[in-house]
Amino acid sequence: MENNLAGLELMSKEELLDFAKKMVNGGITLSFNGKRTAQVIERKVMPRIIKINKKLSFNVEKSMGKNILVDGENLQAMVTLYKYKGQIDLIITDPPYNTGKDFRYNDKWDTDPNDPDLGEVVTIEDGSRHTKWMKFMLPRIQMMRAMLKSNGVLAICIDEREFFHLGMLLNEVFGEENRVGIINWQKSYAPKNDSTHLSSATEYILVYAKNKEQTKTGLLGRTEQMNAKYKNPDNDPEGLWRDDNPVARTKSDKDRYAIQSPFTGALHYPGTGSWRNTKRNMKSFLEAWGSKYVEKDLGEGRPKALVIKGATIPHVPEDQNLDNNPVVTLECEKNEIVTKAEQKAVNIRNTKTMPELYFLRNGYGRPAIKRYLKYVKQGKVPLTFWADEDYDEIFELDCQSWTYEESGHSQTGIKELDYIMGKGHDFQTVKPLKLIEKIIQLWCPSNGIVFDPFAGSGTTGHAVLELNELSGTRRNFILIEKGEDDDKYAKTLTRERIKRAITGERVNKAGELQILEQSISNGFEYWELDKKVDAKAILEMKRDELIDIIITTHWEDDRRRATSVIDRIDKDYKYLVGHNILNEGFFIIWNGEDSVGELNQKTYMELLEEAKKEGVKFPFHVYARYQVYQTPKVKFYQIPDKVLMHLGLNENSDRYNNQEETEEWN
Repeated sequence: MENNLAGLELMSKEELLDFAKKMVNGGITLSFNGKRTAQVIERKVMPRIIKINKKLSFNVEKSMGKNILVDGENLQAMVTLYKYKGQIDLIITDPPYNTGKDFRYNDKWDTDPNDPDLGEVVTIEDGSRHTKWMKFMLPRIQMMRAMLKSNGVLAICIDEREFFHLGMLLNEVFGEENRVGIINWQKSYAPKNDSTHLSSATEYILVYAKNKEQTKTGLLGRTEQMNAKYKNPDNDPEGLWRDDNPVARTKSDKDRYAIQSPFTGALHYPGTGSWRNTKRNMKSFLEAWGSKYVEKDLGEGRPKALVIKGATIPHVPEDQNLDNNPVVTLECEKNEIVTKAEQKAVNIRNTKTMPELYFLRNGYGRPAIKRYLKYVKQGKVPLTFWADEDYDEIFELDCQSWTYEESGHSQTGIKELDYIMGKGHDFQTVKPLKLIEKIIQLWCPSNGIVFDPFAGSGTTGHAVLELNELSGTRRNFILIEKGEDDDKYAKTLTRERIKRAITGERVNKAGELQILEQSISNGFEYWELDKKVDAKAILEMKRDELIDIIITTHWEDDRRRATSVIDRIDKDYKYLVGHNILNEGFFIIWNGEDSVGELNQKTYMELLEEAKKEGVKFPFHVYARYQVYQTPKVKFYQIPDKVLMHLGLNENSDRYNNQEETEEWN
């Protein structure tokens, strides 16, 4: 953060104008050296050619939808994934924490964001480490926001080192008004003795919505422990129930009256709140105990009380605070009507199903109401602190604290990775599956897409697979990971973990790989980023290369999600290469093996024969260099123009996202 004169001198003209506007308007501005460059850098990043590595892909034919693992630099990968712009339901990610050991920065990115080198590790001694981290994160956060649906959510993990800087970046890109909450999760349950001051036992997850008004937060699955609190001691035909408070916390003057106990004749007031049920229902509940109830003014300044008809009524002392002391006992001797009311109530308590409104301590305590399990939300609402309670009130997420019992701890994540990969993976910051699964349950619909641009060991993909298997959901994942030199996590760790999560392979105590868990019927494609895309590169592609890029980039304006996913057809066809969910055929016209051909009457008749043989339907989606034969049965896509357009490019521009609202960053 540069708020001194030296910092101002380093700012560009645009940065100074932006800074001044916010200051004049009384706002807060985030300023750091190189911010303007970081804001526009993603517009200079070129999409890459995508190659589908069939050898590293796994179980693709059994994949539900399309799971993707992308091997490449994540900013370049997000630009390349233009097809998914505005299509992601949940982004959950764990970026480098800037510990002095885990964050790389390439200084060349300031002038050439397309440089594929990840750069050098930024050490703790580097005086510009915070600025470098923010310059690195800002364009990636902008891209993440662009990829979310209008109701999508970003959940991003961080520790105390960059917590404040990340929060300010997210406020600037998403808007403070779209902050859903801050989750404080307990990463360890034992304090460390290596801290001079406070031992950090928590990390944070900042949760932001693209548009909070359109975002919904779901429920977490109910646990056996929660359901165990429900009993049925009186054989209630409504089923299992538990005690609940009949008093609402909000005050409603008309519902702050007294009710008379059929057991003791005492008057019960609602305390500082008001009765939760209507007066008509309260009268019906009370009369279910066998006595007639009437309304009566007790002269204490409250609405008419519900009392037993003809019964002795306790005197309400003028100096009794009915909010703090809400029970007025019957001091005089019970008359015959109160005695008979008690006998009827005791008989019902002992021999029948108790009414919905009942009295604790076997009838001689405060009123309570039955809460039936079958009417309770079939899930657990996330509140300020996650406890094993059931809440029906609308909640505000705000700041949360999750204990390790609720969300797992970091050591659990490492043990999970040890079990699936064996020791020696050298990953010390693995998030537990339980933590990631909770977040997916809250903010991703059952058929949504979960995206992780910092996939690391692949916990997010593993969590999606496991949730699908356990709950019958059909979520898909897109993961991005890249390494350099001996640090190729995408191939050796991320990909291998996801594969083993599917096969059920784990490492036994002897260190041997063995099938120890139930296999999962799912799969994924392995994509690799290659050279930059331009018209020349597309026209020079071999057939298989062009098939890959068309399958990975194709989308339609009107029904992007439904018809854009193309399943490849690996058969010996000349033109037919795939079909979509509607079984519409996709074709590429070739002159031999080395160049793109044209759609003419001859090639149309040939592809028509292939379509009949495979059974694919109209309209045919045909990619070719030129179209000289036209028919309403064909949707034509000119190569290279249409491919470039699907990547967010055109013949006259190399910029991703030309149509993005530039005023957001000015």
